[in-house]
Amino acid sequence: MYAPFFGLKQAPFSIAPDPHYLFMSERHREALAHLLYGLDGGGGFVLLTGEIGAGKTTVCRCFLEQIPTNCNVAYIFNPKLTVPELLQAVCDEFHVPVPAGARTVKDFVDPLNAFLLAQHAAGRNNVLIIDEAQNLSADVLEQLRLLTNLETATRKLLQVVLIGQPELRGMLARPELEQLAQRVIARFHLGALSEAETAQYIGHRLKVAGLNGASPFDRKALHLIHQLTRGVPRRINLLCDRALLGGYATGQAQVTPAIVQRAAAEVFDAPPQPVLRRRQRRRDPVGIGLLLLAAAVAGAGLAWALQQQSQAGRSGRAASPAPAASSPAPTARAASEALPQASAASSSPATRPAAAPLRLADWTPRDADAWAGLAQRWGLPLPPQADPCATAARQGLACHRSSNGSLSLIRLIDRPVLLTLRRPGQPPALAALVGLDPQQATLLVDGVPRAVGLTELAAVWRGEFTTLWRVPPGYVGRADNSAPLHDWLAAQLARLPGSAAPTVPVSATPGWPELTRQLQAFQASQGLQPDGRLGPITLMQVNRAAGIAEPRLDPRSTD
Repeated sequence: MYAPFFGLKQAPFSIAPDPHYLFMSERHREALAHLLYGLDGGGGFVLLTGEIGAGKTTVCRCFLEQIPTNCNVAYIFNPKLTVPELLQAVCDEFHVPVPAGARTVKDFVDPLNAFLLAQHAAGRNNVLIIDEAQNLSADVLEQLRLLTNLETATRKLLQVVLIGQPELRGMLARPELEQLAQRVIARFHLGALSEAETAQYIGHRLKVAGLNGASPFDRKALHLIHQLTRGVPRRINLLCDRALLGGYATGQAQVTPAIVQRAAAEVFDAPPQPVLRRRQRRRDPVGIGLLLLAAAVAGAGLAWALQQQSQAGRSGRAASPAPAASSPAPTARAASEALPQASAASSSPATRPAAAPLRLADWTPRDADAWAGLAQRWGLPLPPQADPCATAARQGLACHRSSNGSLSLIRLIDRPVLLTLRRPGQPPALAALVGLDPQQATLLVDGVPRAVGLTELAAVWRGEFTTLWRVPPGYVGRADNSAPLHDWLAAQLARLPGSAAPTVPVSATPGWPELTRQLQAFQASQGLQPDGRLGPITLMQVNRAAGIAEPRLDPRSTD
């Protein structure tokens, strides 16, 4: 109705998920990166949560478009089902034939397991995506966990992606679902759009709808829209659609804050918030007093933060000269924005990069530099042209390579690694990762730590990494039953805090069956698959728990 009036070819703010209007904010791209990382993580659960209307379905659609062709996908959007009903839905989605008259859990699980094994033998992976997963009951979640028990030596045969509202996180925190929570290898909570992203989102949809001129929403209207919608895309669509209709009805080509308020009262069933005119704000003594108070508090906070930063700097070097007296005083807004930055700088470790974020497109990584950075952290002499893994072996270390790792796994093993970056049109290259937090990774660039966003990293890294670890006695590249390895493992497990196994002489150490049970308990406590196998990852965690000296990721960037 209103589209021609505003120079549009169609209504831009429909709540239908039209792919032509796809807008991926930084948060949406990061959520997508976490899903893709989880897909390469060897199986288990991947969790995506977000408020109603935050764009979870948008991310899921993008995820489905990027799933490799060798994956079978089952998508369930109405999971308020019993255990047999859910199993039947999964079999239907995977096109798994079940016996006529199937009613019990076994009737569905047996053919499903046979299907998963056959698909694995054929080189295909299987992904189960469950939308609105907050509606799953505890017994259905437990059945999903049991489905992921089917695995090979290297990966699980079913990857489960749970998408739901914030209460899904609370469900998985229940004690009875702890085993499932330990199998979540990647998780992300999708927040709302910022004010700048809200404006970009509105402009994007208007442009796709055919707008060639100026936006009908001015800066004040955009600010009010963000406040009223809290940055939730679906609420933005509802409000902007009704606001454009209001502008059309009154013959106003520019949507004013007053029109936005009236539209909000209609679509959100709430009275509009009053808009104070600038003249009223100037005459409001209480408002002026609050502004002055805020400015004073912000200025005092800034002075305190700068003082703390200066004191921290003097611990290693002379204090910097004080700023010139003629420097202009910061405004209240500048002071309030500078306060958290100054506080963060005063508490950052020396290894945290202070330079501008790294752009991978502007950097040419060199394998030799990456190996040198990793070797330095291990105190490993690495002569030029030497084979790094052979050199490490002579020092009691071993190289561990993985082709299907994930950031969750790297956080778990908590040690520097070499990532294999694959950039379009360029040969693979190694980069040393020395720090990791929920928003960014820290890479060594010419020996200096530099930060790079996880979304940018996701575009060039597909799970290949290499790291070093300290080899126990008797381990010769495989888990065997050698006596030295047995005695070493028994001694390490016995020394762990809370261990039920007392420290005993070697002659009285338990046999392999009992030791395997102790190892399984340890693996479960570390978030590993409790299979009792002595692989490199398990032994890395034993080394870490036993206090064996090995380098770690930046401790300030893994919280």
